[in-house]
Amino acid sequence: MMRPKAPFDVLSQLAALRRYARSLTRDESDAEDLVHDTLVRAYEKRDSFAGERSLRVWLMTILHNVFVDGHRARKAEDRRAAALAGLHEEAAAAPQEAHVRLADVQRAFMTLPEEQRAALHLVVVEGLSYGEAARALGIPPGTLMSRLSRARAALRAGEDGAAAARGHLRIVGGAIVGGTDE
Repeated sequence: MMRPKAPFDVLSQLAALRRYARSLTRDESDAEDLVHDTLVRAYEKRDSFAGERSLRVWLMTILHNVFVDGHRARKAEDRRAAALAGLHEEAAAAPQEAHVRLADVQRAFMTLPEEQRAALHLVVVEGLSYGEAARALGIPPGTLMSRLSRARAALRAGEDGAAAARGHLRIVGGAIVGGTDE
C-alpha cells in the first residue's frame, strides 16, 4: 500500500529555518538571505522531496548545504583575492617625491660653475674614468679631482641646506675666503 505524500507546507517551517539560519550566520540580515536561498532551492527541487521524509529535516538539510556552499565560495573568493593582492606591489612610493628631489638636484647641478659641471657630468653621468675625463677637458687629473671634489661638496651643501650651495665661498679657519676654480 502506498503512503500518501506529505503536504509541502514550507510556511509552517519558516520560524525553525530562521532560528537555524541565525545560529549559523550570527547575523539577522545574512540569516534572512540564507532562508530565502533555501526556499528558492527547495522550490526548485520540490519534485525530489519524498513524502515519507520529514519536510523539516529536508529543509534544514538544504539550509545547511546552502550555508556550507556559501561559506566555501567566500573562502575561495578570499583566497583568490589574497593571491591577486600578492601579484602587485604592496605599496609603491609616490613618484612626486622622487621627481621633486631630482628637480632639486638638477637645479643645484646647473648652479655649479661650468668647469665643475663639466667634470661632474663626464665622470658621474657619462661614466668616464678620471684620466679619460681629464684628457677630454684638457686638464691635469689632479685639477679634475679638485673640481669634482668642489662640485660634490657644493651639491652636498645644497642638500644640507647650507648657504654655500654654489661652492664659491667657503669658511676656512673661521675666515671667509673667495673660492676659485683651480
